[in-house]
Amino acid sequence: MALSMGKPDPRSLRLIAPPPVMYIGALLLGVAIHALSPIAIFPATHAHAILGGVLLLISGAFARWAFLTMRRFGTTANPKKPSEALATDGPFRISRNPIYVAMTGLYIGLSFLVNSVWLLILLAPLLMLMQWGVVLREERYLSGKFGNEYTAYSSRVRRWL
Repeated sequence: MALSMGKPDPRSLRLIAPPPVMYIGALLLGVAIHALSPIAIFPATHAHAILGGVLLLISGAFARWAFLTMRRFGTTANPKKPSEALATDGPFRISRNPIYVAMTGLYIGLSFLVNSVWLLILLAPLLMLMQWGVVLREERYLSGKFGNEYTAYSSRVRRWL
């Protein structure tokens, strides 16, 4: 189902940074710290590579599903462009932020592949920044844009998982 109305300009979002940049930045910082002071998550087995690979596959498929669903409803994931419709089907029945859930899964999968505790430690501040600097701002925008429809949607679907 897709709902649409009118109103707020996406420039009013004022995200602290594009979410992919935030995830990549945390990942690069974690890899740099790991290079200076490596601390492994798993012992020297292949478990980390298998688990990381599985997480990457599942998260990549989940992200693709979310992007295709948004495209099907004629809206975009680009925060610089206006949301044309509120996608509430597909992965949006599971999470209001399936792309961010997928990016978090990709980040954890890469953390496992690199086998670095540092990357996992940086995940907590990354998710706090995402919550405060992106998700809450997007929710205000969507609430202003779609009104009661967004309020009803957000009351039935969890923010993350």
